[in-house]
This record gives sequence, C-alpha cells and structure tokens, in this order.
Amino acid sequence: MNDLLKNVLEAHGGLERWNQFGTVRAQIVTGGGLWPLKGLIQDPAPRQMTVSLREEFASVTPFGQPNWRTSFRPERVAIETLDGEVVRERMNPRASFDGHTMSTPWDPLHRAYFNGYAMWTYLTTPFFMALPGFEVREIDPVNEGEETWRGLRVRFPSQYASHSDEQDFYFGSDFLLRRHDYHVDVAGSFPAAQYVGKMVEAQGIKLPSQRRAYVRGPDLRPVRDLLMVAIDLSDVCFS
Repeated sequence: MNDLLKNVLEAHGGLERWNQFGTVRAQIVTGGGLWPLKGLIQDPAPRQMTVSLREEFASVTPFGQPNWRTSFRPERVAIETLDGEVVRERMNPRASFDGHTMSTPWDPLHRAYFNGYAMWTYLTTPFFMALPGFEVREIDPVNEGEETWRGLRVRFPSQYASHSDEQDFYFGSDFLLRRHDYHVDVAGSFPAAQYVGKMVEAQGIKLPSQRRAYVRGPDLRPVRDLLMVAIDLSDVCFS
C-alpha cells in the first residue's frame, strides 16, 4: 500500500474502524441532466440507499412503487417487493448496455444497475481501494484554484462493476476526497469529473454528503453547463 493511500484511509476514519462495520445506509436525493437524456423521470423524493462493505451489493427503496426496491450485484440486477418477490430481473446486466451512447434510453433495470454500482463505489470510497485485487498508484496532481490535489489511479478487478476499469481520485492537503474522474462506459464512455463536498462524519467515518458530476473536457476541466448527476446524502449510518 502506497503512502498516499495510507494517509487517505486514515483521514477518512481508518481501516480499523471501517472494518468494524458491514453495511452503510443513507438517504439520497438525486438529480441532474443524465436522467432526461435517458428518458427517465427523476423526482426529488428522498430514497433509502443500502450497500454492503464486504461485497458489491446495493439496494435502494422505494423504486418505481412504494413497496419496491432494487437488488444489485454485478452479475444480476432485480426489482423486487419489500417481501422479496421478484418483479423484474436481468442476468449479466452489463451486456444490456452494449452499443449505448449518452442518449440511448434506459429501462428501469438499466437504471437500477447504474444506481447500484455507482452508489456502492461512492459510499465505500476510499476504503474499497484496500480490498484484494484493486491496483492503486499515485498519479500527477491537479491544480484547482490555489490548491493542489494529489491523485490516485485505481484499477478495478474484473469481477467488480463500476463506471470504468480505471478511475482517478484526488485529495486535498488534509487527504480528504475532493474529486473523482472516470468514463461512464454504460453511456457511451463519456468522461466525467465529479466534485465532492460537505464532508460529514458518521461513527468515525468521513464521507462527502454532496456530489456533482459534470462532463469533463479535454483539458481535464469540468464543463459546468453539463451537470449530469447531482447527489445529496444525509442520515448516514454504519452497522
């Protein structure tokens, strides 16, 4: 483990504390321009997001109907009732995005898959980087205003679902997350720069409660007029 990652993990609460927990739950409110591009209606209603810290599993409720929820794993995504009855499911869901562009319409299972892997990544950052199989190395920093943010490039193991195989994470002088860059492979592989803020602490773990993802220009700068996804988190609880 490189020194930057060690400092980053400690700044966010430390692996010892993180390993005391198995699940995190949070209330989320989402918006942004991606949803209408995909033919989806995104309302401002808060939803409950749950992810596992030891395996890539995520679920959000309500989803579509008041008594429905999602069940996401890399190899399967489903919409089910709160009693566990399957409403719809899709095996090998990643293949259903083949040939998609930024504006290709999504059905509810596409959305459930995207939501599942994205929120799992966000709610476990940076601690997932210490899991077996993740390759992490320091990259050139980026300058933001008068600040310099150091970067880590992470290569995801093939069994994990995420935006892209390689993703970049940038940290301030306090070693807390400031920015997350990636390509959205399930939507034509457009480049994104996601800025995070309003850090909160829950049971000793620090994480951003605000995320704003923009289309990223060729100079690595965000196109501020193209806000794709906005996420606000509250009521974070580890168990």
